[in-house]
Amino acid sequence: MSTVGQIERKTQDRVVKFFQERLGYEYGGNLEAFENSNIDEDSLIHYLDSRGYDEEVIRKVLHDVETASSVGGVRTLYEANRDVYDLLRYGVKVKRGVGDQFETVWLIDWDNPEANHFVVAEEVSIAGAHNKRPDVVLYVNGLSLGVIEFKRSKVSVTEGIRQNIGNQSAHFIRPFFSTVQLVFAGNDVEGLRYGVIETPEKYWLEWKEPQDSTVDADVAQPLDRAIAQMCSKDRFLELIHDFMVFDSGKKKTARHNQYFGVKATQARIAKREGGIIWHTQGSGKSLTMVWLAK
Repeated sequence: MSTVGQIERKTQDRVVKFFQERLGYEYGGNLEAFENSNIDEDSLIHYLDSRGYDEEVIRKVLHDVETASSVGGVRTLYEANRDVYDLLRYGVKVKRGVGDQFETVWLIDWDNPEANHFVVAEEVSIAGAHNKRPDVVLYVNGLSLGVIEFKRSKVSVTEGIRQNIGNQSAHFIRPFFSTVQLVFAGNDVEGLRYGVIETPEKYWLEWKEPQDSTVDADVAQPLDRAIAQMCSKDRFLELIHDFMVFDSGKKKTARHNQYFGVKATQARIAKREGGIIWHTQGSGKSLTMVWLAK
């Protein structure tokens, strides 16, 4: 039997189990033998039905989501991802009839993370110009919002980053990433790196919690700990809801210092106190203010 990939596979098996047992995700299975999409319509319909929406509203929501997520022709991945994000962040505006008022349908319950359906699936086969199979895909209410590529310890995590970037090209499975909000690459030595769609390799980031943070401090494995810090249900949704921006053709997300700077500022504002955030040149002062304002 070939041993190629077994060490990498062992890491993936452990992390998928970690998602289930530690983070409370449901296991979506090994989807290698199936034809998959970035929108699991059955799961999305089930979620919307559970929220009390009727068949007509659900049908219109599905149409709007599918239209927003379409990529091809003159429509770029950036445009599709931005349009999908708008539906996630601000809800889908549905009008039943000509004389009716618009009502907002929420694809995600941002205020109550546990009210959403989180699924971790592995070996997700995606048809494209050339078929690809992301190692792990994170779905929330049937929408693929996260992708993770793993590498064995002896292979640099940059190989996983390049794989993620390559998968977004027109030669592979670009349309799949129209709903994806965070992309990850990791191994057991270097831990986890993250970015958003079309993030150049040099801008992929490492997440760092403050030294006094107690968030999953008991998790010894660096890769697992970083996954817990970024992909726990509340943190994952918070990063998507509050720390994304589409800026002149480029999508951006927060560095850890920006995230914790905003959180500390919010705490000071709540107490009606001032303060100073110390920045170095190029550390993202403007974006920090944007996310604080949002």
